[in-house]
Amino acid sequence: MNKIDYDVYHLSIQQWGLYLMEAVCACMGINYLFYKSTAVFFFMLPLPFWYIHQRKKQQIRLRKKRLNYQFKDALNAMQVGISAGYSLDNTIREARKDLERLYGEKAEMAREFAYIERQLGHSIPLEELLYDLGIRSRVEDILNFTDVLIQAKKMGGNMRGILNRCISSIEERIQVKKEIDAVLASRKMEQKIMSFIPLGIILYMQITSPEFLSVLYGNSVGICVMTACLLLYTAAFQWGVRLTQIDV
Repeated sequence: MNKIDYDVYHLSIQQWGLYLMEAVCACMGINYLFYKSTAVFFFMLPLPFWYIHQRKKQQIRLRKKRLNYQFKDALNAMQVGISAGYSLDNTIREARKDLERLYGEKAEMAREFAYIERQLGHSIPLEELLYDLGIRSRVEDILNFTDVLIQAKKMGGNMRGILNRCISSIEERIQVKKEIDAVLASRKMEQKIMSFIPLGIILYMQITSPEFLSVLYGNSVGICVMTACLLLYTAAFQWGVRLTQIDV
């Protein structure tokens, strides 16, 4: 397995096509609602590249979130193994099996644990492998667990108890994240629906009373007014998105 930098995401051909089509349709919709100008539409054509970049960033966030949640299940399997008296290397193998049962062999964390298991066979220390995963993923919980593992090995003593407490603490933290995501899911849907209401009002007015808005199209004053409205709408949309994003 090639090491994955989780801050880099490569879109598939299907994703490129889908996101490009979404962006072009959005440009056509914005142009129809706010400008009705062919020149303005061509002026907006660079926007799809910005949109695709934003979708890539979204995919990176989603992949890291999946990795974090899968790590919780991996820790749970490791905790069971540690409590049963397994060595850390054996708990990695059991965790990998559990991850493959839960998510499939192609899941991010299942592939990472399979890689770690192979590297352990080459006598590479577990803490070094987990630290490498934490650096590549930038997932705080993975780095925290690695730090505790390194300190526990240095200090010796009741390493089993230290790791169990650390795992329990990290599991609780990740569970809180999942609960917050569940609560925010409905709020995010409401925010998306509310975001379409202003656009729906403009479309309704264009259909029912086209003469009311006709003065805003085809002249410089109208373009300035509609551009100001579009900027205000965009700012409100971004503000709504930020309100539904909470980092724990």
